[in-house]
Amino acid sequence: MMGPLPPGMDDRAIWDIWQSQFMLPAVTVADELGVFRAVGDTALETGEIAKALQVDERALGVLMGALAAMGMVERRDGRWSAMPQARMWLHPDATGYWGGFLYRFRETIPMHGDLIAMVRSGLRPENKVAGGPEWERGTMSAEVARRISDFMHAHSMAPARGAAVQRVFGEIGSLLDVGCGSGVYGIEIARANPQLRITLLDLKEMVAEAQHHVDAAGLVDRISTCGMNMFEEDWPKGHDGHFFANIFHDWSEETNAILAARSYNALEPGGRIFLHEILMDDDGTGPWQAASFSLMMLLGTLGKQYTLPELRAILEAAGFEDVRACRSGGGYYSLVSARKPG
Repeated sequence: MMGPLPPGMDDRAIWDIWQSQFMLPAVTVADELGVFRAVGDTALETGEIAKALQVDERALGVLMGALAAMGMVERRDGRWSAMPQARMWLHPDATGYWGGFLYRFRETIPMHGDLIAMVRSGLRPENKVAGGPEWERGTMSAEVARRISDFMHAHSMAPARGAAVQRVFGEIGSLLDVGCGSGVYGIEIARANPQLRITLLDLKEMVAEAQHHVDAAGLVDRISTCGMNMFEEDWPKGHDGHFFANIFHDWSEETNAILAARSYNALEPGGRIFLHEILMDDDGTGPWQAASFSLMMLLGTLGKQYTLPELRAILEAAGFEDVRACRSGGGYYSLVSARKPG
């Protein structure tokens, strides 16, 4: 008799299903704002488009990346222009313009209203994703912590297994998992690397949830927890590495600079920092899995999905060197690493 299978490293089919929800609203928002007319007539930089359409430049950049990933626009020498499909079917002056069909979905797709408000103002709508305001405030109820833990655990299980088998984790003896969420990454890394001792760091309500998973995994002898606010309290020292999974994408460049600096100061010379993220291409035009995830970050957090050059700039400004990235496991994630000199 067939039954459920144990988790593996490749959950791309499930990612593709849930990320498909962003395709149509990205196009309907661009249609209503006039993006396709603007870049269908001339190639423009993001700032020029934002000024012409009177929208927020940062939010527009995330939207343009998603449109590029769908093949609707392209970027050359920093300027965006519409692809033939968009000029033929989405330009308001085109004979084949689909606007009359797309118009109705502005009202029937809830995400359209949230996304267009965000692009126009640069201010995210009332949060609807994973309890963002609670973890930004540094406090939450046990119920919210449980909901966030369940959310993160589900979509992080396969990426965690992919990260855990990277050879670099066999070269260190202790790891601080910063912003651990449900603890799924620390648990999988510990399972794959029996020499490794791990500390899970997050708000006290979150590490209480993570402890349940650690207990169930039978890893209480090698995994400990530390409940604290990572922005306000001193980090525990003595770890060979700091690991951040889906953390930098929650925050702005300025806030990530603070996290990188705090990591650098807490690590011993020679210590390593690791970021596990779905990376945007260097020119910010895809791939779709990163671009659509960035739309989700735009709506629910203060961040976005970053490119490797953007993350390199943040890490090097903090003092790290030897910044590099490699794809991990069978999913869409990459492991970015850097070293503190010494």
